[in-house]
Amino acid sequence: MGSFSIWHWLIVLVVVLLLFGRGKIPELMGDVAKGIKSFKKGMTDDETAEKGVDAKTVEHKSDEVR
Repeated sequence: MGSFSIWHWLIVLVVVLLLFGRGKIPELMGDVAKGIKSFKKGMTDDETAEKGVDAKTVEHKSDEVR
């Protein structure tokens, strides 16, 4: 009862193929791969920016009138 048989998985596969079609699934996987690659590139760019550029701090001097 807790596990799925091969027939359950075949039905799920048929439903997915009917919903998305044969050509749409590879296209979708390609988009996911591009997203992962751009995410990794962005993370690498952030790490190199943090290492290469010194962080500048701005000190605020308040002009208090008493």
